[in-house]
Amino acid sequence: MKINTAEFVVSNSDVAKCPNEPLPEYAFIGRSNVGKSSLINMLTNNKNLAKTSSKPGKTQLINHFKINSNWFLVDLPGYGYAKVSKKTKSVFQQFITEYFEKREQLVSAFVLIDIRHEPQKIDLEFLTYLGENGIPLSIIFTKADKVPKSKVNNLVASYKKALLAGEWEEMPPYFITSSETELGRDSILEYIDQINKDIFKNDSFV
Repeated sequence: MKINTAEFVVSNSDVAKCPNEPLPEYAFIGRSNVGKSSLINMLTNNKNLAKTSSKPGKTQLINHFKINSNWFLVDLPGYGYAKVSKKTKSVFQQFITEYFEKREQLVSAFVLIDIRHEPQKIDLEFLTYLGENGIPLSIIFTKADKVPKSKVNNLVASYKKALLAGEWEEMPPYFITSSETELGRDSILEYIDQINKDIFKNDSFV
């Protein structure tokens, strides 16, 4: 897939006020220091699309970006470790869960995980939450350029082991990425493109 246009549409914390267009949506979410904004900018080839910051927790709203006028990339607030008040964080959780459980346009979630770390409880719990609610998902391992290539497979294997030790019967689809080197960009866009083609071909969307 070649991205020709990527435009910001709206930010809000009310799922009911999200765009009403019958277009497929792909939601990107992860811990607040996982490099989500950098990844979104890398995928869209637009360094200024998603706002990056040295302070975790910058994204505090549901952000919709329309891609090629036929699908939405949705940037969701990070979970965990953001330096915000408990009240604010509880609001995050409320509209994050409302988005996943009520948003009919949602096709798939991409859960971002920093590949440099051993399996984190908060990531495993969030993946399980999506799985238990029947929400299609893929994992995007970020920051692969920060670890030796020889360790990448072992780090992915550790996550697979942790998931299979819980409720999962198999490892969800996953991608290895680096915003610095653009590793994984083509694979993710091809994945989205194929899903979109199937949706529009079968006229099977909301």
